[in-house]
Amino acid sequence: MSDSDNKDSDKSTIVKPDEQQGLDIQGYIKIFDPDSGAVYVDKKNAIHYENFSKSLANSVANRTTGYIEEMHFGNGGTSVDNTGIITYLTPNTTGANANLYNRTYYKSVNDNSSLNTDTTRNKITIAHTDGTTYTDTIISCLLDFGEPAGQSAFDNTTTVNDTYVFDEIALFSWEGTAGAGNLLTHVIFHPVQKSLNRLIQIDYTIRIQSLTNFVDV
Repeated sequence: MSDSDNKDSDKSTIVKPDEQQGLDIQGYIKIFDPDSGAVYVDKKNAIHYENFSKSLANSVANRTTGYIEEMHFGNGGTSVDNTGIITYLTPNTTGANANLYNRTYYKSVNDNSSLNTDTTRNKITIAHTDGTTYTDTIISCLLDFGEPAGQSAFDNTTTVNDTYVFDEIALFSWEGTAGAGNLLTHVIFHPVQKSLNRLIQIDYTIRIQSLTNFVDV
């Protein structure tokens, strides 16, 4: 075998590193009545990749900010014309100061936070199966009968402009002050009224996955 053959053989055994791998982040939300089982919203949501990347970096660096702290609710994600046609606005996923279109309520969902007044029903859990390349962060939030204060007695409003007719929800990070974190996700949906006569449960799943072996939510 000639020297040139040996060189060709050496070249053929060189394995280049896989430089095409990365992370995929998906969000999925389910809004339902835990008593009746009625499902109001069941869909994917948008991710604010800039803010989420900062939160991931802060988390792996063991910093005191960046983790998921709150769920924010608003009523500015849709508009209705005089014929009843609903227009859905685009989720806000760019700009460091992104926010809901019109926030009307928020609460802590971090079960390690002193600001969370019901850690058994408002909490964050981690789900991972050994051998897989993805991990789910599941944020559970319950709006109890008397929450928020000032809501209508019954879910019979005729307008989507009421304060607690929600059509947008976002997860926010902790950045040192309650209600003033960074928007991490944003979802806009058909308006859902919160009233005294109904419970509303929100299960919000964030899947973080290596693109080496992608599995959809």
